[in-house]
Amino acid sequence: MTNLIRPEGPEPDDFRFSRRALATGALGGLAFAGYAPAALARQAAPITTDGEGLTQEQATVEAPDGFALPLFVARPAGDGPWPVVVVASEIFGVHEYIRDLCRRLARAGFAAVAPAFFNRVEDPAPLSDMSRVQQIVGAANYEQVMGDVSATLDWVSQQLWANSDKVGITGFCWGGKVVWQACARFAVLDAGVAWYGRLAPAPTATPEQAAAGQPWPVNLADDLKCPVLGLYGGQDRGIPLPSVEAMRAALQRAGQTASGIHVYPDAPHAFHADYRDSYRAADAADGWSKLLAFFNERLKR
Repeated sequence: MTNLIRPEGPEPDDFRFSRRALATGALGGLAFAGYAPAALARQAAPITTDGEGLTQEQATVEAPDGFALPLFVARPAGDGPWPVVVVASEIFGVHEYIRDLCRRLARAGFAAVAPAFFNRVEDPAPLSDMSRVQQIVGAANYEQVMGDVSATLDWVSQQLWANSDKVGITGFCWGGKVVWQACARFAVLDAGVAWYGRLAPAPTATPEQAAAGQPWPVNLADDLKCPVLGLYGGQDRGIPLPSVEAMRAALQRAGQTASGIHVYPDAPHAFHADYRDSYRAADAADGWSKLLAFFNERLKR
């Protein structure tokens, strides 16, 4: 299991490998259940959400490049129409944690849709080789990801159970950055909640790495088309607090008074990920409450 402390995966000095067998004990059971083995904690006891009373389905939509983009959907049973939340995954794609988040949103009265951004190359969910996971994630460039979001939004607009006039987006780690980018690009979005997505290049980033990550959220504040709530950890080694403060300043300069960032002082990166060592139950629960309040106000009225 890798000690993941950065949004796009570890840097070389972050590796603390303990190549444990995944075939025995609780870890093996959870891995078999579909949690990403590359980040799964041996002592993990993730939240599981009952699917009773929900409709869950797999769908595909044609992306702008012709790829058949897989979608996981969880929504309340019945005709709706339900407000929609697009869920942008971590670097491990649509594994069981992301599916359960969709079920949690469905329990709260939303239709949740999670696109599989990485599957053009390979589904990273079952992989334990972090170098391969990073290769897969690195192939998903900005235009491809935004094209996938666009295709997902178009698909949602055609579903009778969806209230396509009330659409939000949330994302975790890698997907947190996608939230800021999507909210700066798509006027159809009404709200976004970004969980510890990188805001600016890492201090150690090379010029090439900084260029590859563009556009950075810190440069998109003027372009935001809806309010965004950022949820960040004060002990996140991959997202230093100066970058959070830079984002706050950019939002203020842009007059984005409905957007803001909440920092949990003692939380590390991925503090909401209940299958990882980084999980902090109290901060995760508070952040989820903030997400629901943010979306209820903007998507249900």
